[in-house]
Amino acid sequence: MKLNDAIFYSSWSDYLVNLPLNNYFLGDTAYQLKGFFTDNQTLYAVVEQAFVKAYQKTDLLLVQQFMQANGFLNTRNNDYYHPEWNIILEDLHDENVLTQNDIMYFIDTVFYVVPTKTISN
Repeated sequence: MKLNDAIFYSSWSDYLVNLPLNNYFLGDTAYQLKGFFTDNQTLYAVVEQAFVKAYQKTDLLLVQQFMQANGFLNTRNNDYYHPEWNIILEDLHDENVLTQNDIMYFIDTVFYVVPTKTISN
């Protein structure tokens, strides 16, 4: 179980869009939205995610190769962008990509949808 106050998002709707994107692309670590919680006037989403135990160090070069093979471009450090889908996927450092039995599991990642520009005549 995790609490998230959407601090990495510009709005709650951006956070709520992140959840199905994560579940679609990273089904092994899908989130289940359990509800909401308030503490000291801060709103939190309560989500559940499968626990993954890392048995080996994650090779970030392998993460980069995996992302590129799936159409994502490395924009900086551990952040990626998919130009066809206008999706940003950030925070893929070695504490958020865990490796177990040579399989990478993505947890605590941050998806954003890049708004497309409206063409006006």
